[in-house]
Amino acid sequence: MNFSKIENLVLLSKVGNEKAKEELAKEFKPFILNLCKKSHVNGFEFEDLKNECYQTLFKCVKVYSPEKHRFVAYATNAIKNSINNLIRISIRRDNREGPKTLILNDNLEHVLSYDMDFVEDEIYKSALNKKLKVALKNLNRDELELIEFVYFKTHSLKLYSDLKGISYVKATNMKNTVLSKLKETITKENCII
Repeated sequence: MNFSKIENLVLLSKVGNEKAKEELAKEFKPFILNLCKKSHVNGFEFEDLKNECYQTLFKCVKVYSPEKHRFVAYATNAIKNSINNLIRISIRRDNREGPKTLILNDNLEHVLSYDMDFVEDEIYKSALNKKLKVALKNLNRDELELIEFVYFKTHSLKLYSDLKGISYVKATNMKNTVLSKLKETITKENCII
């Protein structure tokens, strides 16, 4: 890495130069890809880890003090710490909520509720399916295509962004917007069946 070039890119990025931000992201790309390949966090895919790293990089740009002239060291440490924090959180969550938390014995095996079929669950699923069909009719063609591609055909959001020629971040924002729209439609009182 060319440290002086990166310092200049950081200064330009702090004043809002988008081209400098893209160039800065390119400079850190090999480091980020290498770190993500070496890291495994339960519940996170490779793209999620990569996005977390870039998010941390741009947080560093915002809070960096240019008179120190040590951005590369500052950013690489922050990115590593961010991934390590995700790993720690994942391990703690596994210990509290993972498969090791339930120990089955003969008494417990006979009373597990997932073996039982409840009429209320079937009624709830049916009502929710009806609400979902109504909510899906309120989506435009592009929104419906995104939901169908990712949730019904179970393709990745990364593949969708590649096929549409849009950035992964934009695809993620679109997905979140559509899901919020669906949630709002489903939870409206006039949508109750």
